[in-house]
Amino acid sequence: MSSNKDTLKSTIIVALLLCIVCSVLVSGAAVLLKQAQTENKEYARNRDVLVAAGMFDPAVHDKAYVEETFKKFSVNLVDLETGKVLSDEEAQAKGIDPANYDQRKASRNPELSERIPADEDIATIKRKARYAAVYVLEKADGTVDRVVLPVHGYGLWSTLYGFLAVEGDGNTILGLTFYEHAETPGLGGEVDNPKWKRQWPGKKIFESDGNVGITVTKGGAADAGSDYEIDGLSGATLTTRGVDNLVHYWVGKNGFGPYLESLQAGEV
Repeated sequence: MSSNKDTLKSTIIVALLLCIVCSVLVSGAAVLLKQAQTENKEYARNRDVLVAAGMFDPAVHDKAYVEETFKKFSVNLVDLETGKVLSDEEAQAKGIDPANYDQRKASRNPELSERIPADEDIATIKRKARYAAVYVLEKADGTVDRVVLPVHGYGLWSTLYGFLAVEGDGNTILGLTFYEHAETPGLGGEVDNPKWKRQWPGKKIFESDGNVGITVTKGGAADAGSDYEIDGLSGATLTTRGVDNLVHYWVGKNGFGPYLESLQAGEV
C-alpha cells in the first residue's frame, strides 16, 4: 500500500512535468507566432498611414494591395527640435534604424527622449522622443506630395495614438485617424466615426500670420464654412478637448512645427 509520502512525491513530480510541458508549449507558440505578429503589426501601421493619407480603399481587403501602396512612401527620421530630416548616416550614428524606429519605445529611453515641462505639455504625454518617423510621398518631379505625421495625446480615459496627414504645402490637412485608444464607445469613441473624420480633409493648420489656427470646437459649435474649425464630439467634451490639445501640440513649435515650416519653404 502506498504511503502518503509516496503520493505527495508523485503529485509533485506530475505537477512539475505539467509545468515544464506547458512552458515548452507556450514558449514554442510565442516563437512560432512572433513573425506573424510582427507582420500583422506592420500591416496595421501601413494601412493606418494610408487611411490618414486618403489612399486606402476600404473595399479592398488585401495585404498585398496595402504593402504595394505603402511602398510608395519613404520613411524620414525627423529631429523634432530642428525640424531637419536625419540622413541614414546620422540616424545610424545614433543607433537608429529609421525603417524600424519605434517612437513609443524611444520615448521611454532617456537617451532618445526628454521630459516635457508641465506648462508645455498640453497633450499630457509627459515624455516625448527626440526623433519621429514621418512617412513621405513624393511626386514624379521629386517634390513632396503629402506627409503623414504620428500624433498622440490624452483624451478622457486613454492616450489616443494616430496619424495626421498633411499635403505637401505643409498646411492643408488630408486626414486624421486614430489606431489605438480606450475612449467611451458612442461618445469619445466617435473619433473613429467616418462621418466625424470627413470634416478634416481640406482644413488648414496655420493662419496667415503663422499661428496655429486649426481648432476642435465644442460639439455643434463649429462654423461649417471655416477653414480651421472642426465640430467636436457631442457629449464627449474631454475627449474633444484632448484631440484639440494633441493636434495643437504636434503641429506646434514643440512638435512638428519646425518640420512643417521647412516643408512650406520647400526645404524637405
